[in-house]
Amino acid sequence: MSLTADQLLDRIHSKRARVGVVGLGYVGLPLAVELARAGFLTTGIDIDPRKTDAINHGTSYIPDVKSEEVASLVAAGLLRATTSFATVASLDTINICVPTPLRKTKDPDMSFVAAAVEGVAKYLHPGMLVILESTTYPGTTEEFVKPLLEAAGLKAGADFFLAFSPERVDPGNPTFNTHNVPKVVGGIDPESTALAGALYSSAIDRIVPVSSPQVAEMVKLLENTFRAVNIGLANEIALMCDRLGVDVWEVVEAAATKPFGFMPFFPGPGLGGHCIPIDPFYLSWKAKQSGFDSRFIELAGQINGSMPHFVVSKVADALNAQQKSVNGSTILVLGLAYKRDINDIRESPSLDVMTLLMQKGARVQYADPYIPVLTRADWHSGPDLTEPMKSEPLTAATISRADCVVILTDHRVVDYAMVLHSAKAIVDTRNAVAGHHANVFRLGAPNPLPRRVQRVDAARVVA
Repeated sequence: MSLTADQLLDRIHSKRARVGVVGLGYVGLPLAVELARAGFLTTGIDIDPRKTDAINHGTSYIPDVKSEEVASLVAAGLLRATTSFATVASLDTINICVPTPLRKTKDPDMSFVAAAVEGVAKYLHPGMLVILESTTYPGTTEEFVKPLLEAAGLKAGADFFLAFSPERVDPGNPTFNTHNVPKVVGGIDPESTALAGALYSSAIDRIVPVSSPQVAEMVKLLENTFRAVNIGLANEIALMCDRLGVDVWEVVEAAATKPFGFMPFFPGPGLGGHCIPIDPFYLSWKAKQSGFDSRFIELAGQINGSMPHFVVSKVADALNAQQKSVNGSTILVLGLAYKRDINDIRESPSLDVMTLLMQKGARVQYADPYIPVLTRADWHSGPDLTEPMKSEPLTAATISRADCVVILTDHRVVDYAMVLHSAKAIVDTRNAVAGHHANVFRLGAPNPLPRRVQRVDAARVVA
């Protein structure tokens, strides 16, 4: 290692390195907390003063991070937050954890990364380690980030160190979190990889070094594309089972008993979150730049993207059984979050389903204990809300007033037995109400028989 690299490595090992994290969301805040817990003086940087103020007052806004822990680290002087990039001048390392959404044209929106990198570049100094964690296309670190950092005259690999390490956060997962999920690290040179690995190993159980940033970038895209494609397969099987009159949930459950060669994936109303609906498009976009057509990935995206429309058709079936139309009916959506037991609505298919129902004239309400208020700012490309929507109380009276209840997120705190017995009709996209019931229309399963036919069949059984 060079003298500068040796000096930084010594500061990391002795916990004298001053570390920073740009972007204090679902990825950045847990990482900052882990680094502070490991004994580093940690500074979080975010352009949102509400986040920085919350942290400095010892309050967490991320369900996976407890306020008590934030308060303890702040009180110990190990964690602080600021909106100013000027603090970078006093730091030894910086991790960039900002969003990487897609534009409407499905190509990468690098504006958040660019703003963060340019903010760091103003105060970049010799001997500093910069690590990008934001999910992006292969080549970003060297083709996009490196030139921005070098614009002031310092050279990567000689004056400062640069690496990529994909975030692997799974919000709401009680078993796997930042400290016990293996960390893939790829630097632009061996020294950058070693320094990034040393920093992470101080706070994370296992480090997986790879040969380059491109490999590390590709790892993240493979992981999430794997999930997106397999969920697309599960959704297509669900559509097929619906047509064939077969229960897809029973099929998957039985197939999952095979101890080898099969991994269960489950259908749903569509893909949500900050990674799985987006990352495959980063990969296919980059592939197109090389003249490669990723047809398999894009087909899965089309299937997953069609699921909200299929859910709306199920709602129409449930209302038709009551001789009602979607237009004018009151529909209660259970669950806005993109997955159970969290408060994250990024790319949530629930918003797509609600938009489609409103376009068809339905009176749409929602109930989600994790999301008390839904504003226009939260609902990108949604309807123009004259005022915020508020979560309805999860009571039998609320359920019974709706013409149809649509379960889009299966939060564990919901009393589904109460929902079953109170609702006129239910469209269940998560198999939250297992079994066959006269008022439940499940995704990927036969619709219940008309009640008149069921009474005739019952009479025959009694006879």
